[in-house]
Amino acid sequence: MKEIKAGMVYIIGAGPGDPELLTVRGMHILQQADTVIYADSLIDTQILSYCRASTHIVTSSDHHLDEIIAVMVQAVQQNHVVARLHSGDPAVYGAIAEQMRALANYHIPFEIIPGVSSVFAAASTLKKELTIPGKSQTLILTRVEGRASELPQGASLSHLARFPATLAIFLSAALAGKVTRELLDAGFKESDPLVVAYKVTWPDEKIIWSTVKTLSEDLRHHRIHRHALILAGPAIEEYAQDIRSRLYDPAFSHLFRQPQEDKRGTTT
Repeated sequence: MKEIKAGMVYIIGAGPGDPELLTVRGMHILQQADTVIYADSLIDTQILSYCRASTHIVTSSDHHLDEIIAVMVQAVQQNHVVARLHSGDPAVYGAIAEQMRALANYHIPFEIIPGVSSVFAAASTLKKELTIPGKSQTLILTRVEGRASELPQGASLSHLARFPATLAIFLSAALAGKVTRELLDAGFKESDPLVVAYKVTWPDEKIIWSTVKTLSEDLRHHRIHRHALILAGPAIEEYAQDIRSRLYDPAFSHLFRQPQEDKRGTTT
């Protein structure tokens, strides 16, 4: 097992919700952590069951960046093992860049532990492959522009949705009307299916099948405005069973397998 060091900050992806979807590395760090700062508005408190009773727990929803950094700095100065828990994978909408810059300014060592993103947890729950041969070989993780985050030029949903790709639309449930408008601008039809994955892997998980037209209505009906991921694109639709990749086709050869021959001696 890789060493867990005192006087260090570990930025950990807590996964989508289910504490068992935390990585083993993340679990080991929580078991040894002296101080834990966690995104309490996004993470199931059950994950704290891995911590010791003596662990100092700090919530982040009621603290701004400078206060969170101050907690980390003080804990490191006390030679603590410090765990900073983020939902999903911290590299995706985790707001960790400014934390890493601050830690670097204080010369505090840190390590990032990846986590299971809600997009992959949703695909698992839906029993869907997000990359369908001949339909979608691209996965786009994006969001619509909101009050807290400005999009760069050319990165609007209406632009990205023009590509034959699977769309994973984060942080946009409260802006469902905008999602619908931008998908329609991109060429989607009102009847095209969408999936809303709400609190996927949590005990109160909901999977809602919707359409481009009815998205806002469906979210209002289920009273969902956060904790939700919207999936769109060809991969979420049902396709005929004969769609398959060439990788496992008997007639397809590669470095580790030659094409098979049938009983007549011809290659299949």
